[in-house]
Amino acid sequence: MKNKRAAIYVRVSTLDQHPEMQERELREYVARRKWVLRKVYCDKGFSGALEKRPALDALMSDCRRGKVDFVVVWKFDRFARSLRQLLNALESFKELGIGFASCTEAINTEESHGVLLFQIVGAIAQWERCLTVERVRAGLAHARKRGRRLGRPPLRTFSSDEVSEIMALFASGVSIRQLALRFNTTQYIVSKIAAERQTVPKN
Repeated sequence: MKNKRAAIYVRVSTLDQHPEMQERELREYVARRKWVLRKVYCDKGFSGALEKRPALDALMSDCRRGKVDFVVVWKFDRFARSLRQLLNALESFKELGIGFASCTEAINTEESHGVLLFQIVGAIAQWERCLTVERVRAGLAHARKRGRRLGRPPLRTFSSDEVSEIMALFASGVSIRQLALRFNTTQYIVSKIAAERQTVPKN
């Protein structure tokens, strides 16, 4: 009987995170089942909420080209963050005759309970994600009602004397860039202040 060709998919959300632990456990998982490891696909610095990811796209392309028999992930939320995305991928794998396994959650679509368990856990994860979004929205709404300013504070504010000084220096030939550095602000802000007096020339 031909050994299954397994593809490992790993993902971390930020560039300073490391996928080595995921990959090591998945290699052991594949080896225990005597599958042939075809390739490791890794997306580093990509959110699971993104359906388009370079390594994931390459994996799905190889699946459609018949190069993979089984896709193995460390945890299913490394693969997708929404139930719809998970079920769409699972349906694609089913149509292509490809199995799917989550190492840490003991989910294997070749087993009779695998698909059902996969859908239940995926639904719970999406539900928790929705609850988190609702809590954040409720917190923001509560903060607005209390008059709190949301988002990043401005880089700094300027007194009328500082505004006059910026205009005078700009009129004397000091560049936008130099003014931004001097007053600890952005070139965009300096340009807006200077534009109140005259058209801003190029640096």
